[in-house]
Amino acid sequence: MEQNESPIHFDPTLYTGRPEDTSKRIPAEIRTYDLLDSLNIPYWRVDHDATATIEACHDVDKLLNIDICKNLFLCNAQKTDFYLLMMPGEKKFKTARLSRQIGSARLSFAGPDYMKQFLGLTPGSVSVLGLMNDTENRVRLLIDKDVIQQHPFIGCHPCINTSSLKISTKDILDKFLPRVNHNYTIVELPWE
Repeated sequence: MEQNESPIHFDPTLYTGRPEDTSKRIPAEIRTYDLLDSLNIPYWRVDHDATATIEACHDVDKLLNIDICKNLFLCNAQKTDFYLLMMPGEKKFKTARLSRQIGSARLSFAGPDYMKQFLGLTPGSVSVLGLMNDTENRVRLLIDKDVIQQHPFIGCHPCINTSSLKISTKDILDKFLPRVNHNYTIVELPWE
């Protein structure tokens, strides 16, 4: 596919590490690179237009040589419990199945105000890396077992949806999450 036929426009260069010129990058993105670098977590980067849908990310994921990983920010009906769910991009999200596994009442998508308050993120940039901003541990991380078992690398945004990173799943679990003081719960969501 030619670059101008892509559903999103992106720099087709696969970069290693942080951008050389950070003058046009937001502080949250720079803090993300600072944290990854301090933990000696290698990552590859693709820069692109902001994307809002899973479908729009396919070209970026092809360049990164990863499968799409959905990151969903959820809450219970009372808006007292908040969850970040990581699951394979091709799976359908079944609210009832997940609710039973985690012992929660009806789940729904949490609003942008909560996303900003707890993760320091805006819609379209939800990412496991946003947990670095959740210093009060208000968000519980849920990871579908297939992400851990079948995805040696995950793709995620560096707290802004104008770049995508490829990071070892093992580095996220063994280095990043302990550093940001977050545990995770493995869940099993069905394939359709």
